[in-house]
Amino acid sequence: MPKSRRTTPRTPRTPRILALLAAAALALPGLTALAAPAGAAETAGTTTATVSMGDSYISGEAGRWQGNSLTTSGSRSGTDRAYTGSGYDPSRVYGSTYASGCDRSDVAEIRSAGTISQAQINLACSGAVSSNVFRASNGGQSFKGEAPQADQLATVARQYNVKLITLSIGGNDLGFADVISSCVQDYLVWYSYCHDDQQAAVDSQMDAAMAGVSKSVDEIRAVMSAAGYANGSYRIVLQSYPSPIPRSSENRYPESGWTRANTGGCPFWNQDADWARDSLVPQISNGIAAVAAAKGVQFLDLRDLLQGREVCSKATKLATSSSAPSATTSEWARWLDMGTSTQGTLQESFHPNYYAQLALGRCLTLLNAQPTGNWSCRNTAGKDTTGVYLAAR
Repeated sequence: MPKSRRTTPRTPRTPRILALLAAAALALPGLTALAAPAGAAETAGTTTATVSMGDSYISGEAGRWQGNSLTTSGSRSGTDRAYTGSGYDPSRVYGSTYASGCDRSDVAEIRSAGTISQAQINLACSGAVSSNVFRASNGGQSFKGEAPQADQLATVARQYNVKLITLSIGGNDLGFADVISSCVQDYLVWYSYCHDDQQAAVDSQMDAAMAGVSKSVDEIRAVMSAAGYANGSYRIVLQSYPSPIPRSSENRYPESGWTRANTGGCPFWNQDADWARDSLVPQISNGIAAVAAAKGVQFLDLRDLLQGREVCSKATKLATSSSAPSATTSEWARWLDMGTSTQGTLQESFHPNYYAQLALGRCLTLLNAQPTGNWSCRNTAGKDTTGVYLAAR
């Protein structure tokens, strides 16, 4: 069994693995976002709008993928929405934001919840931290060539009648990408567990990260107030994160051997997977819930959204040439592609995919009909995204 902490390093399995992990650690977690969708031609200031802000879990990262497949060519057994018939064009999914890496997909949560407003404005950007949300005048930082998101919101608030703002932030402040990278390396390279030292790392950063989430809410309110909005004229929803990997008892691949890495794309030891699913994700969700309560905004708990649909979950399977991807049978999260021919980009790893983003859009649509209260969003086993429902938290 693995050691509880890393001791003497082993020889890395391949240089490719280390290159993949290094890239994934960097990638895991603008005015161009202000354009109204086709058909929205109402007068500025009267068109109702919903706005999403924050990081990759709401920008639409991994919306390119309908499940996962070992097929490395063509449409990848129907999973790759960027396939053109002769090549791959990710801008078909992410538009112009593929070039910057913000990766705002065409099925991002806010777009999938398009019926709740006349315009949907996605300001979120993959990799963003709290300081990328703050106004520049209050410590905000530009990111990937775009102004701080609160400054972009100021423009949106003048142009539209904003009714709902949904925020996902804090995961990158906690170094979530570093946690994932460490756990993957401990499985593939060092033969040790990650949960002990990574729990300590998360604990040491939690207070500062939640302070950033809290300030992000304050910054949004300050912008809206400056634009003339009364507090009760719009809503803020603060949401948490789902777990992209299952508990060990729900993983369809054995811990021993290398099928979790080479076939499943979920290279984690059982103890680390259980820690991530049942300790880390709830800890982050509870921290964000506490911020929402302190700030008087609604909280959307997503910790169980992907239950049974995670990468390597027993209830799902990979798409093949004879088994097309499906919202009822495919995984709802993007795997870590460890194959010999990498599909897509590494920053898409362990993010909600096409199916999950449709599910998230349904969550937001259902929440929009609940003007008060905090809610959890869950899926129904054996059903597609129409089986997603809210439960009082």
